[in-house]
Amino acid sequence: MPDQDNIRLATDLVKSLGLQHPPLAIRFSQEPDPGTRPFTDDMPAPTEDGRTGRVPAGCVFWMKSEGRTFSTVAEDHANCSVGSVTHGFKSLEEVGNNSDVGALVGAGWVAPEMFPAIPVVKERYRYVTYGPLQESEGTPDVVFLRVNAKQAMNISDAFPDLRFEGKPQCHIIAIAKEQQEVAISVGCMLSRVRTGMPNTEMTCAIPGARLAEVIQQIKTTTVIDDTVANYASEDSRRFETH
Repeated sequence: MPDQDNIRLATDLVKSLGLQHPPLAIRFSQEPDPGTRPFTDDMPAPTEDGRTGRVPAGCVFWMKSEGRTFSTVAEDHANCSVGSVTHGFKSLEEVGNNSDVGALVGAGWVAPEMFPAIPVVKERYRYVTYGPLQESEGTPDVVFLRVNAKQAMNISDAFPDLRFEGKPQCHIIAIAKEQQEVAISVGCMLSRVRTGMPNTEMTCAIPGARLAEVIQQIKTTTVIDDTVANYASEDSRRFETH
């Protein structure tokens, strides 16, 4: 049964920010959630270095889980070495010689010395469960949002010390889970191509344990933003006849 608190929190998030996509619940665990089906899409043939997975990268699960809940394991994420590291499935040493890492370094997209500074999930969990927040049970580790520029502005107004992050996009999951900070990513080209996420969208990760606090703060600041918007609109009317 869905958690009534999560239904209410999801509704509040959608309403307060005007979200076009449902908030997602992400949960890391050592055991599968009872009654949750595994993600079972077929894996393609592996690359020469052995990489394959059920999707091109773990970030694709954000798109797949908007309408359903499922569990994943490390092998499902394994086509993307970067995402396997940020989610704690692999170490830097284990992926360092993979062809996708070589392609990213060779293109100048990332320098090898940057890798140790990328936030990662510290524990090596066996499962990651994805699904709509309103269908989830208990407190998720991370609540994930797809946001536009105005929604990112509302969140930033609520949290002046908000972390704005760049590539790789998926490391905001680790920031929210491990550091208990709200983080927005402007996205990364690797993820945008693999997910098909529109250029107008960014992503936000919220620590699940802080969700009620975050929503309350967003509600407060969106009222302020609406007040300022009304003032600016009224003030601008003086220029309409010129």
